[in-house]
Amino acid sequence: MKVIFVSRKHGGSRSIELSRWSRALLSLCCLGLPLGLAASGYIAGQESGARMLRGEAQDTTRDRVPQYTGSAVDAAPLSQRQLQAMTLNLAELEARMTRLDALGQHLTAMADLEEGEFDFSQPPALGGPLSSVLGDDFTSMHFDSALNSFESRLDNREKQLEMLESVLSTSKWQQQAALSGSPVKSGYVSSRYGWRMDPISGKRSMHTGLDFAGKAGSEIVAVASGVVTWTGRDGAYGNTVEISHGDDYVTRYAHAREILVKAGDVVRKGETIALIGSTGRTTGSHVHYEVYKNGRSVDPSSYVARTEP
Repeated sequence: MKVIFVSRKHGGSRSIELSRWSRALLSLCCLGLPLGLAASGYIAGQESGARMLRGEAQDTTRDRVPQYTGSAVDAAPLSQRQLQAMTLNLAELEARMTRLDALGQHLTAMADLEEGEFDFSQPPALGGPLSSVLGDDFTSMHFDSALNSFESRLDNREKQLEMLESVLSTSKWQQQAALSGSPVKSGYVSSRYGWRMDPISGKRSMHTGLDFAGKAGSEIVAVASGVVTWTGRDGAYGNTVEISHGDDYVTRYAHAREILVKAGDVVRKGETIALIGSTGRTTGSHVHYEVYKNGRSVDPSSYVARTEP
């Protein structure tokens, strides 16, 4: 087989002789290419149609599923959330009840109540006939109402206990602030309150306190709870401590060898505040103890004779 090529420009021609295999390959290309394109187009059309059908089916399914399963799907999570919220509320109430029990035990100890009268370490005693009020009709509404009532009772009980603690603490402080007893742990009264012959000058003079003779270095204690208002060396008094006890009461401790507190300290009844010495105008180791009421010196003897409340 010959193939002739003609040139338009020069008008010449050229021929090519094709072998048998060349003719077969050329025929295959001329016929196969259109068939392949046609087949590819058919397949693509089929796939596009399938995709469209699947999309329409999915859209239809999505439209129908909520109408069929909406109530069941939504109800389950809602019920779970309610259960979790109720559980958290119960846990919080249980924690608050634990705090109230601890507070009750503390108040019982503070008030020195009869043993067994209030025992917050044990659950409260309860009882009564069986009731069918909480039967099948006990819904979440009833449960919420019961929780609210229980929480309200807890709030009321908490406030009452806190108020009781405040009252007991105030009463306890008032008892501790009441002047009573001796300012030394060991010693004796060497000079009383009132007019006397001054031990140094020999002249008659007013003694505004009580002198407690004791061993040098032994303890001087606060006769009541209070706040230290002044410490330092003051002429004839020597090393001195002053304590305010409220209700316009002030006590003074003089001639100390060493002061163990400072201004602003809160001290309790019986707490050591200084050591007995002989600083200032004195003939030996002792503590000069004074009591002031409304700014005026009073005889400490009646307070020393008092027993602790």
